[in-house]
Amino acid sequence: MSLAGKVAIVTGSGRGLGLAYAEELARQGASVIVNDVDAATAAEAVATIERAGGVASAVVAPVGPTATATALVDAAFERYGRLDILVTNAGVLRDTVLWKMSDDDFDTVINVHLRGTFTCVREAATRMRDQGEGGRIICIGSPTGQRGNFGQTNYAAAKAGIVGMVRTWALELKRAGITANAVIPVAATAMTATVPYFHAAVEADAQGEPMPAFFRHGLGFGTSADVAPLIAYLASDAAADVSGQAIGVGGDRLQLWSHPEPVLSAYHEGGWDAAALEAEFAETVGAQPQSIGEKFPPLPDELQPPQA
Repeated sequence: MSLAGKVAIVTGSGRGLGLAYAEELARQGASVIVNDVDAATAAEAVATIERAGGVASAVVAPVGPTATATALVDAAFERYGRLDILVTNAGVLRDTVLWKMSDDDFDTVINVHLRGTFTCVREAATRMRDQGEGGRIICIGSPTGQRGNFGQTNYAAAKAGIVGMVRTWALELKRAGITANAVIPVAATAMTATVPYFHAAVEADAQGEPMPAFFRHGLGFGTSADVAPLIAYLASDAAADVSGQAIGVGGDRLQLWSHPEPVLSAYHEGGWDAAALEAEFAETVGAQPQSIGEKFPPLPDELQPPQA
């Protein structure tokens, strides 16, 4: 699965999952453009990759504006002569319930996650098409975008939108040999570190100890290192026929998320008027409501978080 000679951009790669993606791509031989809004963080990420024998350089800029997308792609061509892989990982959180969410809370998350993915992919795909040698677009989604999550209207909208765009891009870019996929990671991050349910897993990871099997196998919840190999695989020639997919990964688990499909159909001669809906909805499509949100099994006693 060598990526030797390939050039990658990973947005939001100064730390956390994004850094793990950049490190793995470099480990497999790709030259990597690292991106972060903080210069010191970006410089340390580059140094980390170089200490491991990889090749990397940084672009310090906020993801969202077209100017940043252009700067990232220009840097790939100016420093390494080409572009083969784009991983859109940059993101922010502004969590709060609907009735407390401000316009700024909503717009900030949508701008970085959704608009930032769009602007970066548009610029990268345009240059990949001109280059004429195919390419790989890998966009980072979330279980929240697939299932919804309390307090994350903005984040759910952005992540669901990213998967929708990926499906569209897989169609539009096929002729150019460019694949587009979404990865749905489930891993210890700054966000999950604040959730009491995951305390035992996050604590184990922080101490360099193996996560309990309850999390790794039962929930498919793991570390950044568990997610990164899928990024490298999708970036490789081995995944040339994989496109338009939403693939979950975490701990010991790999998942293929289904595309939305009708699960039940009902027909009424002449169409559905109000009376017909009132009479028949509950026993037709209303008889099979779809679940919402993530459902987690009870924690075993030994994995309960400490009481405050």
